[in-house]
Amino acid sequence: MQVALFVARLVLFLVFAVAGVTKLADRTGSKQAMADFGVPTSLAAPLGVLLPLAELAVAASLIPSFTAWWGAVGALVLLLLFVLGISANMVRGRRPHCRCFGQLHSEPAGWKTLVRNGLLGAVAVFVVWQGSGSAGPSAVGWVAALSAAQAAALIGGLAVAGVVGAQWWLLLNLLRRYGLLLRRVEALEGVEPLEALPVGEVAPDFELPDLHSEALFLNSSAAPEKPLMLLFVDPQCGPCKELFPDVGHWQTEHSDKLSVAFVSRGEPEENATMALEHDLTDVLLQQDWEVADAYHVDGTPSAVLVRPDGTIGGSALEGVHDVRDFLARTVEEPAQLR
Repeated sequence: MQVALFVARLVLFLVFAVAGVTKLADRTGSKQAMADFGVPTSLAAPLGVLLPLAELAVAASLIPSFTAWWGAVGALVLLLLFVLGISANMVRGRRPHCRCFGQLHSEPAGWKTLVRNGLLGAVAVFVVWQGSGSAGPSAVGWVAALSAAQAAALIGGLAVAGVVGAQWWLLLNLLRRYGLLLRRVEALEGVEPLEALPVGEVAPDFELPDLHSEALFLNSSAAPEKPLMLLFVDPQCGPCKELFPDVGHWQTEHSDKLSVAFVSRGEPEENATMALEHDLTDVLLQQDWEVADAYHVDGTPSAVLVRPDGTIGGSALEGVHDVRDFLARTVEEPAQLR
């Protein structure tokens, strides 16, 4: 029983320690996750910091035997809150990204997330059930018996392991990004540049999810009420980042004249960070390049204008300066595009 209790506490410690550290390292993503789960905007930022701090406090209290029972109680309370939050959103038909482990791992909250939290909750119940005086052996009691040389060796080993782990994490992220780039290059090799869609042609239909997993669409039977600029971007695109501040301003100040919708790709958390940093709205996520291909766009940033009658209002524009100039002209003279 003592060994089982120790293993249960160790499992909870690892889960909550990793969750707390990764959330603190991705505070923007944690804030976005809070907002996605329905937390008021004014509370999303502070709770995005308090939650990982609470997780780290739970992890730390699970190590010494005299605080382990309280740590298990704290873990159980947090897990129950997670289950309630996920269940409430699922009942409403929403599946926000939980970002349970920051940028290390993120997925839409659903049954899989509920089952995982339920299993962890069962582990916490097992420790709590044993009582406050029977939480198992201390995880750090053996440290006191180490000599100075052994303690130094332990610290050095942990430091080396941390550096190696960080290097592997960076390498895996670089390889993932390189793989995405290679796939795009392969898709473009041997393909002739697409001719721009002619002005007056009916804009291709599409349906894409936004950052809140809600589907938004464009079709000829439900044309926009005002000019709609489809801005094709990528969160890793340098020129796109140069354009974002201007577009964020246009979305706020000139929404009565022009709608701007971003058609992006990549990981939802990357796009959420991009949107938060520049106060962007209406960010839609394509799986690969399917909507860009339908609109004959082969680079980012690019823009295509859709008239209120659902037809193409201008050839595809590519590059920061052309897109910025065209957006400015559209805001100044919107009547010519109707």
